[in-house]
Amino acid sequence: MKKGTQCVGEIIRVDFPNKGILQIEDEKVSVKNTFPGQKVSVVVNKARKGKNEGRLLEVLEKSPLETEEPKCRHFGPCGGCTYQTIPYETQLNMKADQVKRLLDAVCSDYPFEGIKGSPNQWGYRNKMEFSFGDEMKDGPLALGLHKKGSFYDIVTTSECQIVDTDYNQVLTCVLEYFSAKGMTFYKKLSHVGYLRHLLVRKAVKTGEILINLVTSSQWDYEEKEELIIEEFKNKLLELELSGSIVGILHTYNDSQADVVQSDHTDILYGQDYFYEEILGLKFKISTFSFFQTNSLGAEVLYSTAREFIGETKDKLIFDLYSGTGTIAQLLAPVAKKVIGVEIVEEAVIAARENAGLNGLDNCDFIAGDVLKVIDNIEEKPDLIVLDPPRDGIHPKALEKIINFGVDRIVYISCKPTSLARDLVMLQEKGYKVERVCCVDMFPNTVHVETVCLLCR
Repeated sequence: MKKGTQCVGEIIRVDFPNKGILQIEDEKVSVKNTFPGQKVSVVVNKARKGKNEGRLLEVLEKSPLETEEPKCRHFGPCGGCTYQTIPYETQLNMKADQVKRLLDAVCSDYPFEGIKGSPNQWGYRNKMEFSFGDEMKDGPLALGLHKKGSFYDIVTTSECQIVDTDYNQVLTCVLEYFSAKGMTFYKKLSHVGYLRHLLVRKAVKTGEILINLVTSSQWDYEEKEELIIEEFKNKLLELELSGSIVGILHTYNDSQADVVQSDHTDILYGQDYFYEEILGLKFKISTFSFFQTNSLGAEVLYSTAREFIGETKDKLIFDLYSGTGTIAQLLAPVAKKVIGVEIVEEAVIAARENAGLNGLDNCDFIAGDVLKVIDNIEEKPDLIVLDPPRDGIHPKALEKIINFGVDRIVYISCKPTSLARDLVMLQEKGYKVERVCCVDMFPNTVHVETVCLLCR
C-alpha cells in the first residue's frame, strides 16, 4: 500500500485510543474518529510495513451502533465528544473490549471484571479549559473547544452538554463582553494578541465556582486594562447561576507554547481556590491543581481502588504519583501510615493542606520525581498504589518499585496502552494480575480509566 492511496471499506473494530481498523485485502489501515461497522472512504497518509494510517474522507454508511441522536448541537465540528450517537451501554462495552484486547496481549488467565459507568453521562465535568480564537480565518471571536482535527480553529461551545449550564452561561457572558469590546485573541503563529484561555471549575458537591481569565500582557487598547478587567469581573458577578462564584482570577501568560500556565495571577474577586468533597473528605483545589474532572466518577474510581487494595490495618502504604493526595487520604483512616510522592510541588502543598482539613496526621507528602525520591525514603512499604500520568512509569522507576517486594500493588491507569506496557515488566519480575476493572470517567469520549490489582 502506498501513501496517497484512496480506499473504501468497513471498520472492523476500534482499538484504543480511537483507532478504527479498516481491512483492505491483506493489509490494515488505522483511521481515527470511526466506529465499528461504518463504511468509510479514507486516504492513506502514512504507509509503513505492517502499519498504515489513513485520514477519514467521508462516512459512506453509518455504523449499526449509531442509534442515538446527538444531544449536543456542537456535535460534529467540536472535537470534544465523539461517541454521542452511540447508546451509553454500548460506549461502555466498546471501552471495556478495547482495554481487554490490550491486556489479553500481555496477560494470561486473569479475571476481567468489565467496566463501571459514570453516575452521570451528561453534565459531569468539574473543569473546562476554553480557548479564544476564531472558527475560520479572520472570523468573529470564538470561545470554546478546538474544532475536530484542527490545531487553530475554535468552536464556540455555548451549549456544551458535558458540563452544567453554569459553564455555558459564564462562557457566553465572557464571549459577548470581549466581542463587544473588539478584543483580539492570541495567535499561535505570530504570538500576537491578548485573550488566550478561560478556565472554569465548579465543585459538584459544594457548588463553588472558580473562574480564571488567561491573557497575554500585550495590552494595546485605548481604555485602561484595569477598567476593562474590573467591568469583566462585574459582568460575571451579575450572572444568576445555580452555583456560587467564590473566586475570579486574571492570569498573565506570555509563554509561546499553547499551554495554560501562570507568569503572574491577580485575584479580582474572592479567593484562588474552591472546595470539593469526595467520599466524605474535603479537598481544597486551586485553579491549576490536578483533580479528577468527574467528581462523582472519581468516587466510583477510588471506591474500586480501595476495594482492590483490601486489608490495610497496620500497613504502611506508598501512594506514588499522588497528585493532591486524594487516594492517600481515603486510605489513611484505615492504614498505619501513607506516604505520597508527587513531582508537582503545588499539588504536594495542596495535599498537605487537605490532610490537615480532614484531620489526618498519618499522611506524609513528598515533592519530587518518584524515580529519585523513593531511594531516600527510609521506611519500607507494605502496599503500593500507583496512579501515574498518561505516559505510565519510567522503566527505572518501575524497577525500583518492584524491588520493594510488596505483596500487593494497585495500578490506576488513565491510558491502558501504558498500563499494558508496564504490566509486561511487572509480570516478568514475579507479579500476577489478580483483578482488572475499568471505570468510565469520561462518557461520550474515547477515554477510560483502568484499575489493576497485582499480587506477588
